[in-house]
Amino acid sequence: MFSTLDIDFSWNSATLNSVLPILLSLVFFIVYWFIAQSEKIKAYFYKQHPFDTASVKHIFFTKYVGFFSMGVAPTVVCLVFLPAYKLADYGLCINPKTTLFSLFWIISLSILVVPLAYFSAKKPKNLVNYPQIRAKSWNQKTVFINIFGWSIYLFGYEFLFRGTLLFPVVNALGVWPAIAINTALYSATHIPKGLDETLGAIPLGIVLCILTLLSGTIWIAFIVHVAMALTNSFTALHFHPEIHYRPNHKKDE
Repeated sequence: MFSTLDIDFSWNSATLNSVLPILLSLVFFIVYWFIAQSEKIKAYFYKQHPFDTASVKHIFFTKYVGFFSMGVAPTVVCLVFLPAYKLADYGLCINPKTTLFSLFWIISLSILVVPLAYFSAKKPKNLVNYPQIRAKSWNQKTVFINIFGWSIYLFGYEFLFRGTLLFPVVNALGVWPAIAINTALYSATHIPKGLDETLGAIPLGIVLCILTLLSGTIWIAFIVHVAMALTNSFTALHFHPEIHYRPNHKKDE
C-alpha cells in the first residue's frame, strides 16, 4: 500500500563507533547542564550556608558534576561497549613521539589566547557572569578551589570533546566529518555564553581537534583551555567592582 525509499539501516561495529560517542556526548552534556543550572540545587546551597560560602560550594559542585558526567561516565560506557578502545586510544596518554610538538603548541596557543582572554575578561558584559564564584571576598582557599574546580571540569570537558567524541568517530567516519561533528557540538555548548564565545569556539574547536589528532593526546586542548579559563577568571576577579581578594579573610561556615 505504501512505498518507501530504499534506505540502508544496517548496523555494524563502525556504526557503533560513531553513534555511541555522539549520543553519549549529547546525553551527558545535557545531564551536566541541567544539574548545573538547577535553581533547586542552587537554592539548597544558599539555604545551608552564608552567601560567600554557598557560592563557592555551589560552583565547585557544578565543576565536580561536569567532571563526572562528561569525563568519567561516557568514558566508562565506551570502555564497556567499545572494548577495542583503551584509554590511550582516546588520547589519555603521554606520547613520547609527539611531546615536543605538544609543548610547542601549548606554549604557542597560550601566548595567543591568554592575552585575548585577559582583554575580553575586563569587559563589563563579561563581568556579569565571571568570575563564576560570586563570593564578595576571596581568600587563598577560594583561589585554590577555583583553580582545582576549573581544572577537573575542563579535564572532563576536553576528554569528552577531544577524546571520547573524536578518536572513535574519526576511525568510523574519517577526519573531516568527525571534526565537523565535534566542532558543531562544541560550539553549540557555548550558545548560553553569548554570540562571541559561540563563534569563537568554531575556529578554536577545529584547531584543537587537528592538534589533538596530530599529537595523539588531549593535553594540548586541556592545558590551553585551562590557561584561558583561569586567565578569564582571575582577570574578572581583579576588575570586578564588587568582588575582592582578601588573602587572610575567613568565611563564615
